Amino acid sequence: MPSKFTYDLLRLFRDSYRDTDNLTSNGSPVHRLIEQHSIDYWLWADLIAPESQRLLKSVIRVQRQEEADIFYVPFFTTISYFLLEKQECKALYREALKWVTYQPAWQRSEGRDHVIPVHHPWSFKSVRRFVKKAIWLLPDMDSTGNWYKPGQVYLEKDVILPYVPNVDLCDHKCVLETQFKRSILLFFRGRLKRNAGGKIRSKLVEELKSAEDIVIEEGSAGAQGKAAAQDGMRKSLFCLSPAGDTPSSARLFDAIVSGCIPVIISDELELPFEGILDYREIALFVSSSDAVQPGWLVKYLRGIDAKRIREIQSNLVKYSRHFLYSSPAQPLGPEDLAWRMIAGKVVNIKLQIRRSQRLVRESRSAFFVTNGASFEFGKNCQCICKCKYATVAMYPMYQLELRRVVILSCIPRNLNMAEIPEVCLLYSAWRRHLQAAGARMQPGRRAA
Repeated sequence: MPSKFTYDLLRLFRDSYRDTDNLTSNGSPVHRLIEQHSIDYWLWADLIAPESQRLLKSVIRVQRQEEADIFYVPFFTTISYFLLEKQECKALYREALKWVTYQPAWQRSEGRDHVIPVHHPWSFKSVRRFVKKAIWLLPDMDSTGNWYKPGQVYLEKDVILPYVPNVDLCDHKCVLETQFKRSILLFFRGRLKRNAGGKIRSKLVEELKSAEDIVIEEGSAGAQGKAAAQDGMRKSLFCLSPAGDTPSSARLFDAIVSGCIPVIISDELELPFEGILDYREIALFVSSSDAVQPGWLVKYLRGIDAKRIREIQSNLVKYSRHFLYSSPAQPLGPEDLAWRMIAGKVVNIKLQIRRSQRLVRESRSAFFVTNGASFEFGKNCQCICKCKYATVAMYPMYQLELRRVVILSCIPRNLNMAEIPEVCLLYSAWRRHLQAAGARMQPGRRAA
C-alpha cells in the first residue's frame, strides 16, 4: 500500500509522542492508547523484516498475488483515528478502502482472504460495512453492540489479539523474588466507572472498598499510572480484571506479565488464542452475579490454597511469552500465534471463495410475492425487498439455508407481519424475533 497508510502515519506518531498536551477526554495519553492497540504495527514489522532476520516460520511473505493464501492490509487504523482530525481520518479511511477494494485479489474473493487490523473499537468504523467479509483483528467480540453491529464480528471469521502490555515483564527471577512480598490479596487500578458491561466495576468497588488487604484505586495509563500499576501488581496475589467499555481490557495482559493471577469478571469475554492456550491454567473466572454478592469474592480468594497459587504463578511465567510483542517477532509470541490462528482459517476461506465463484446466481435464487411486497434472494443470500411503501429500510438478520431454501435474512422496517413469507417462519425462535420486530413497526410510516 502507499506510504501514507504506514510510514507517514508512523512519522506522525513519533512527532507527537512527547506532546504531553495530547490527551483524550478522560485524561489518558493518546500515545499510550495507540501503543496498547498497536498490533497493526507489530504484524507489519514482522512481515517487512529482512528474511534473514525473521524467526517465524508460520507465515511467509510472497511478492506475487497468485502465490498468496492471505493478504494482510498494512494500514495503521488506530494512529489515524487518534492523531488525525475527524474528517481527515474519514477521508483517509475512504482512500484506503478504495485502494484495497480495487485490487484484483480483493475482487476475486470479495475480501474473504484479506486481514484488516481494527484493534481499537473505533478504528475504521466509518467504512467497516464495506469490508465485513474480511478477517478482522480485534481486541474482543463485544457482544454489547456498542462497538460492532450484531453479526458483524464472530469467531469463525475474525481473530482476537491481546492488547500490548503497559508494564514491564516480571520474569521467573522476578516472580520468585516477589513471591513472599505479595502482601495485597486483590489489586485493581483503573477507571472505576465505565459504560455498558463495564458498569460491574462500580458494583465491585462498592462491595470491596472496605475489605482488608484489598486495594482499589482510580488511575489512568500515563507514566505515573504505569509505575503505580506495575508496583501494585507485583505486590499482589490476585489482580481484578472486570469488563470495561468492552468485555476485555488491557489490564488482563498487564496482570499476566506481572505474575499477578487475573480474576476475570466478564461474562461475555472472548480471549485471544484460546484455541491454542488454556486460560484456566493462568486465571480465575468468576461470574458477575457471584462477584457482587456480599463477601463472596473475598472468601473465595482466601480459600485458594498456597500450592494452587504457586502453580498458577509458575504458569504465568510460562505463558507471558505469548503476550509480549517484539521485533524480531519471537516463536510462540503473539505475532506467531496470530499468524497460526489466521492460517487455521485458510481452508474454510478457500471453500467460501471457490463456492461463490462456481455458483450460478439464478440456480440459487428464490422469489416470493405476498400482498404487494416482493422479496428476491440472489447471490450470497443477499435480500432485495420491494415493498408497496415509499421507503424501505432493512433489518439485518442472520443468513441461513435449509435444504437449498433461502430463509429471509432481512425485512423492511415498515412491513406488515402478514406480508412475511411463510418460509421465513420455519423456526419458532425466528417467528418470535420477527413478531417482536413487527410490534415496533408502523405500516405506512416512512422509515428512518
